[in-house]
Amino acid sequence: MASAELVDYYRRRAAEYEAIYVKPERQADLAVLRQAIPRKLRNARVLEIACGTGYWTQLVAEVAAEIVATDLAEEPMQIARSKSYKKPPTFSSADAYALPESLGRFDAALAVFWWSHIPRQRTGEFLASLHARLEPGARVVLMDNRFVEGSSTPISEIDAQGNTYQLRRLGDGSHVRVLKNFPSEPELRSLLPSSLNVQTLEYYWLADYRLA
Repeated sequence: MASAELVDYYRRRAAEYEAIYVKPERQADLAVLRQAIPRKLRNARVLEIACGTGYWTQLVAEVAAEIVATDLAEEPMQIARSKSYKKPPTFSSADAYALPESLGRFDAALAVFWWSHIPRQRTGEFLASLHARLEPGARVVLMDNRFVEGSSTPISEIDAQGNTYQLRRLGDGSHVRVLKNFPSEPELRSLLPSSLNVQTLEYYWLADYRLA
């Protein structure tokens, strides 16, 4: 299961989460991603991991045949459920490391800002869980942050496994220790299938691959 610390952080941050999408310096990158991500998932039956407040769910629902959006934090999903959709998604509370068979099987998957929260030692566990819910040939789309000095929250800690952490400030003034890894392209290629495509932007990376 995702760490209780991480789930609690996103529960507490739900109401202020989408402020990340208004940072002026990131608008050019986000404009590219808002076009690219839905395009990769057009007409697909999509399983979304860590949907949060539904920012990307709403965009993908415009073009997907179906989308099942999952998360473990209820408060962000309540915001996601309240949004308007061209084709209403199905929302489900689910653990990304143990996705239940009841979700069904899909020909595509989406995970935005989730990869960076996976402890390095649990990457294989997550991929096994995800791939078990996908059809052969399914497309997986991943997007996450790059670390940019002066824009990203500084790294406050590195553990024995090489996981990096940030100390993030919430709107109420409290601080929370959050796991946030920033993989290199070679690292992604060492972990994901050889069909992997990686696009590197200034503030984000976008990757996709197909299962054999």
